[in-house]
Amino acid sequence: MKTMTCQDLGGPCDLGHRAESADEIIKAQDRHLKDQVHAGDASHVPARDDMKGRWRHPKKSLDWYNNVKKGFADRQADDVR
Repeated sequence: MKTMTCQDLGGPCDLGHRAESADEIIKAQDRHLKDQVHAGDASHVPARDDMKGRWRHPKKSLDWYNNVKKGFADRQADDVR
């Protein structure tokens, strides 16, 4: 398992998402942004709008996706004891 924060993925907070793959991290971030905006957290709106745009135009967002995958790959596995 590895951890990336909301900020690592372009969001405003330091909530950590733990997953086995970059794709799982991205899905967790998408859910987090939806939940925060739904709860009325305006600070997450810009990141949510960016995420929605990425899902609509995946070819244009390939650089962001590749950067997240590289960032995930470069991270050390969580030290869980």
